[in-house]
Amino acid sequence: MSNNGITVTGDAVSLWEVEAVARGKANVVLGETARVRLEAAHTALELVMAEGQVLYGVNTGFGSLARQRVSSDQLRQIQRNLILSHAAGVGDPLADEVVRGMLFVLTASLARGFSGVRPRLVEGVIALLNAGVTPIVPSAGSVGASGDLAPLAHAALVLIGEGEAHFQGERLSGRVALERARLAPLELEAKEGLALINGTHLMAASAALSLADIERVFSAGLVAAAMSIDACRGTDEFLDARVHQARRQDGQSEVASRLRALILGSEIVPSHLHNDPRVQDPYSLRCAPQVLGAALDGIRFARGLVERELGAVTDNPLIFADAVLPERRVVSAGNFHGLPLALALDTLCICLSHVAGISERRVYYILAASDSENRLNPHLSPIPGTHSGLMIAQYTAAACCNELIGLATPASVANIPTSAGMEDYNSFGAYAAYKVRRAVERVAQVVSIELLCAAEALEYQRPLRSGAGVEQAHVTVREVVSRRTEDRPPAPDILALSQLILSGRFSG
Repeated sequence: MSNNGITVTGDAVSLWEVEAVARGKANVVLGETARVRLEAAHTALELVMAEGQVLYGVNTGFGSLARQRVSSDQLRQIQRNLILSHAAGVGDPLADEVVRGMLFVLTASLARGFSGVRPRLVEGVIALLNAGVTPIVPSAGSVGASGDLAPLAHAALVLIGEGEAHFQGERLSGRVALERARLAPLELEAKEGLALINGTHLMAASAALSLADIERVFSAGLVAAAMSIDACRGTDEFLDARVHQARRQDGQSEVASRLRALILGSEIVPSHLHNDPRVQDPYSLRCAPQVLGAALDGIRFARGLVERELGAVTDNPLIFADAVLPERRVVSAGNFHGLPLALALDTLCICLSHVAGISERRVYYILAASDSENRLNPHLSPIPGTHSGLMIAQYTAAACCNELIGLATPASVANIPTSAGMEDYNSFGAYAAYKVRRAVERVAQVVSIELLCAAEALEYQRPLRSGAGVEQAHVTVREVVSRRTEDRPPAPDILALSQLILSGRFSG
């Protein structure tokens, strides 16, 4: 990233570059190396077309209509028709940041020079991003195999002066939005309509944005777990590094190490070291490294798949400008298939369900106030009976976890064929991506509830102090949530803590 923005060179883009562009923190510049690649591939495609070869999506129909030939005087029209006909999405619009992320991932993929499009087309997409013209894209309609066809088609409508877009806070027709941004509609050349919609760009962008948020939510989950250890007067024995070395699981060892660091220097742990009749803590404390470590390993597996996709070309057919054999310059294949991302996204949902699930169990344990060695008021009520305290916050956490159970059901394991059977095995990765974004929101809310309860329970341990990491987190909580001296609605406190989590305040 330069001072002027992010230069698209044809190399892989990072999760953080996707986030920066999607959330309006950086402009995009087409690099010279990418421009050279684009021109070479476009020239190669023109040469193959001049030779009279039959090329899928260039001089043929699409999907099960691929055997229908298209005359040379209709090559532009078929590309425009493709965008118009494929904009069949339904449902609520995608968030603007997802659409912007999708356009940026599309830009990076096209810039790798395997799609045969003109530099002018890529510059047109970049112009939308830099001007803040964001197409309105329905959230449902992609089966995640022939590319994210319907969502990308809705985005491409604006590029050709159709559809609708958000611009400067208004919802406008695509043509009006372009006019106000002083941009002109593009006329698509051969293959360019197909190149705009035939890729995994919605899935990849949504996954990248979710992973950025997941890193913040997971870190907050570790902070909440560490705070709960001292809030429950738990032992630190189960964090012994030798235990985790014996298990030989990387994520587990890392989680244990991070938890140890957060409570390092605690005055609470040694205060009950002797004459404490408890032998072991509940699983939600004692097995936090094993559970959260397994989730961390799964998240990193998914992240690796997504990062590779951010360097990929998922168009079809692909143009190989340097091919020795002329008949192999244009190759039809299936890089648009979304199963790698669908599996990664389904894995993320499962991992997130466990981050929330074990967090809710610690909330339950704190609010139950059932441990005679840790004298907490039931439900952390200032005056039990007269005040209900945080009783219903646990209900909310339980409801979120129940929803996460449904979200963790994989989207990718059931197949519904499309296009008269030509496209007979689909990934449904776009729905998996939608579920992950919803899951991130729910997990942030559950972890917020744990932070709310653990911070309150930590007050019962005073004047003893926890470790420096936990105490800093407690200060952060208290920036937005005061101690409870009487009943008040927990909802604003939960919202405020969720916003802190997603802004990275507990990532330390």
